[in-house]
Amino acid sequence: MATGSAFDLRALLQIDRLQPQFAAYTGAVVQGAVPLAGDTLLIGEMGPGNEVFRVVDVALKAADVQACSQVVEREFGFFVLRSPVNSEITAAREALLAYLDLPLESRRAPTVESRQVITSVEPYQAQLLNKRKAGSLLVPGNTLGIVECAPAAYVMAAANEAEKAASVNFLDVNSVGRFGRLFMTGSEADVRAAVETAVAALGEFEGRT
Repeated sequence: MATGSAFDLRALLQIDRLQPQFAAYTGAVVQGAVPLAGDTLLIGEMGPGNEVFRVVDVALKAADVQACSQVVEREFGFFVLRSPVNSEITAAREALLAYLDLPLESRRAPTVESRQVITSVEPYQAQLLNKRKAGSLLVPGNTLGIVECAPAAYVMAAANEAEKAASVNFLDVNSVGRFGRLFMTGSEADVRAAVETAVAALGEFEGRT
């Protein structure tokens, strides 16, 4: 058992059937192993941030999984593990929870902090967003969709589900920090469908409020 009463399991989620575009985006921004379409991911966020090193160590020793990300930012620790085999990710998750002596329901439930659909984006705003993007370019005149949630790690599940629902391109999926933010672009109908799906996906996670 790890950490004592100060430990805060902010997020722990398993994403099955990683979608092609989101897999490509994630592979472009992670530090380590590159996830592929169809993989399963285990994603966690916790405080204090330095606990992420022990948690990742436990998971890697318990199952045949690979580490994609291991980050300590200003407040929290964040990790991503991948495997093509769903059962290996499940084994890593259960070993992690056993080590922490916590049930899955002890994680925080995500909340949607904001959602926006901006139609016919102006060229200057598009260029400002393109300067900070990690994914596709925002073309002026297209529609921009934004979903913001807390804890931040859950935004990855929102992005994966959004890709299943509509033909959108990801500009940025920021999953580290106090808030997660998903930026998507496409036609108005597709962006609205993707935003609705992302918000609904966040509502599926159980946890403490």
